Amino acid sequence: MLELFTPLTGRSLRVGVAPDALALLRTSVWPHEPARLLGTTRFDAADGPAAAGAALAGLLAEHRARGWPLRLVLADELVRLWQVTPPQYATRQADLQGAAALRFQALFGASTAGWHVQADWSATAPFLAAALPQALLDALAGAARAQHAPVVEIVPHFVATLNRLRRATSATAWFALVHGKVLSLAVFDRKLLAAVRTTLIPPAADRAWLEAFVAREALRANLACPQRLHVHGAAPQGWTGTAERAKFDCVLSGDAVDPLWPDVALVALSGSRP
Repeated sequence: MLELFTPLTGRSLRVGVAPDALALLRTSVWPHEPARLLGTTRFDAADGPAAAGAALAGLLAEHRARGWPLRLVLADELVRLWQVTPPQYATRQADLQGAAALRFQALFGASTAGWHVQADWSATAPFLAAALPQALLDALAGAARAQHAPVVEIVPHFVATLNRLRRATSATAWFALVHGKVLSLAVFDRKLLAAVRTTLIPPAADRAWLEAFVAREALRANLACPQRLHVHGAAPQGWTGTAERAKFDCVLSGDAVDPLWPDVALVALSGSRP
């Protein structure tokens, strides 16, 4: 992962991108300096990607972000995530890209035209792919260039959170992200990502609901339930617990931030250094 910071200060800027809002954060490598929410702005999603670009240009100009490196974190509502099994005897990058495009077509009923596809390309194991809307990326990149603010990373919310949790915890645990009313689950077979599943969290979803959902996804992947599940975000406190009376340990975590921060600010913060 590319790591660029402003000279000497150890600081960089993160932009959370939601379908109708942006948040600008300043983060630091120094543990005594917490992330700071510089500002947020809303725009009309019906006006298309140009509205997001104009909103970012205004936000960067207002907070004098000229010359700062930017990391863009896209809310998962804007992104398509899917698992790809590489074709047998694949030897070229084009083989993997073709397999990803075919799987995208099968899952979403459309081609990858208009999407920027990035992935952990592998010819020997299933890999995670993400499609990001190209028109939105172009609008945001244009706004950043106008402020001479180089974009050094673009990542989906779920992927940013998963990468951070994998660095800090066991490589064989399963992971989940709660954002809004959606639960996204990363299913692992030993150290390999086997599947990514997303579901709406019903009202009053308790530990029994969580265990049933995880058990069902384990069965679909032909795997045993994990010994431990790490859940990041605003999950119900009733989900926590150990495997003594349950199918697996469940550990809840979240970022220590002002409770008044909007959801798009939490998107921006995801993946930053703990």
